[in-house]
Amino acid sequence: MRNLLIPAEDHGKEIDDFFASRWPQPAAVFVAERSDGRLAAFIEVGTRAYAEGCESSPVGYIEAWWVDDDLRRTGIGAALVRAGENWARERGCTEMGSDVLLDNKISQDAHRALGYEEVERVVCYRRTL
Repeated sequence: MRNLLIPAEDHGKEIDDFFASRWPQPAAVFVAERSDGRLAAFIEVGTRAYAEGCESSPVGYIEAWWVDDDLRRTGIGAALVRAGENWARERGCTEMGSDVLLDNKISQDAHRALGYEEVERVVCYRRTL
């Protein structure tokens, strides 16, 4: 599932970076299973010192979120987000942040449906030195 969300060439490095950069900050992964035991969805959450539009610190953050196509709009994604929010709340967070690619309308709609408000849009650049 994660390979469907993140390019394969970045997959391993991003997972390593996610968990390595979390120390000593906490991180968690929640999953949803199909009736046959196969995974159907996941969410990775963590905490950050800052998130765009948030006024508190630390802030909970949705780092990655995926639901298989055939199970979207069934409540599984919402349940995972709520689990991530509860996890962040248990760690003292009063806000939750997230980000979505500009062309990912499905994720933007899902965030809005769960009560998330858009706070800004950004275009990022990089250059190899």
